[in-house]
Amino acid sequence: MAKIKVTKVRSAINRSKNQKLILKALGLKKIGQVVEHNATPNILGMVKKVEHLVSVEEA
Repeated sequence: MAKIKVTKVRSAINRSKNQKLILKALGLKKIGQVVEHNATPNILGMVKKVEHLVSVEEA
């Protein structure tokens, strides 16, 4: 399965509770933090919801 690297690039301040929970579920806490996930439909859907806060690249 393909892997993706997700990097938090913007703050979650003044964002909805749902978006904050999605970032937490992805394992992102601090700006600049990078996590690696399998590119499953669940993960890609979560990334799509917070795409304005993160950057994504193939791993």
